[in-house]
Amino acid sequence: MKFYNMRKKYGRQNQKKTAPQPMSSKQRKTFSFYAALVFALCMGSVTVYAAADPLAVVNNLSTFIFSLIRAIGMILLGFGVVQVGLSLKSHDPSQRANGFLTLAGGIIITFAKEILDMIVG
Repeated sequence: MKFYNMRKKYGRQNQKKTAPQPMSSKQRKTFSFYAALVFALCMGSVTVYAAADPLAVVNNLSTFIFSLIRAIGMILLGFGVVQVGLSLKSHDPSQRANGFLTLAGGIIITFAKEILDMIVG
């Protein structure tokens, strides 16, 4: 009798049923997009094998990064030349100083790889 009362008190009869919360259309679209993105990332993965020579890969990456740095240096060089030219036309000494500093920075950035190679030896 005691067991029956406990089962009745704590059993399936007294469990509250929970209903799913309604989702708005915006939430449903966001969740669908997230689920599709996770599915694409999990199922769309491709196995990548390393190259035969790992040093060649590192050298190629280094060459690529230094070419990007060289391009930024060339842009700064051009901007520095324009700034110096405009300062000579307007007789503005602070703009001239900024132009020469930009020009010097552009030269250093453009030849960063050669400077590093010279320092390392």
